[in-house]
Amino acid sequence: MRNAVLIASAVLLTGSAAVARLGPEDDLARAVAEVERLDAMRATLAGGIGSAANPDRGMFQAVCAPVGEEGKRIGAANGWTVRQLAEKYRNPVNAADTEAARFIHLLATDPGMQGIWIRTTMNGTPGMRYLRRIEVKESCMPCHGTRDSRPDFIKDGYPRDRAYNFEVGDIRGVYSVFIPDAR
Repeated sequence: MRNAVLIASAVLLTGSAAVARLGPEDDLARAVAEVERLDAMRATLAGGIGSAANPDRGMFQAVCAPVGEEGKRIGAANGWTVRQLAEKYRNPVNAADTEAARFIHLLATDPGMQGIWIRTTMNGTPGMRYLRRIEVKESCMPCHGTRDSRPDFIKDGYPRDRAYNFEVGDIRGVYSVFIPDAR
């Protein structure tokens, strides 16, 4: 992790700058582009429900499921691991690992910082990891606002839900892309 911190402090991204300095440029630049496309998809889908007073399971699945599925598709097509991670997660499958949690805190300290690349090892495999902020928008509030205002289907379906009490502009979590080194 020490190397990751050194690299991370040298390669903070505030846009798409600095990607070319890091190694296999094509994969790194493509990963940033894919994550930006994934985030635009999330924003478009969430914007479609607007600030519905009573979002239902169908609305929830129309936003969350397609973004998760597209992330998996992107990962499979490129040989990467693509996930959405958070400390305040709804589904434990999306719980941030220790490394991601550390960088969620770092990204939260600087709202202008969009993402960060680190050199790391995942499951014994060395590679590069991109962590990019997911920011809470107004359209997120019906499901991620106060604990008591969450729709019943979320309260009932996710009894250990932690993904609430956010405000617009908060960091909700991160997109995590791990690109293993070429072998």
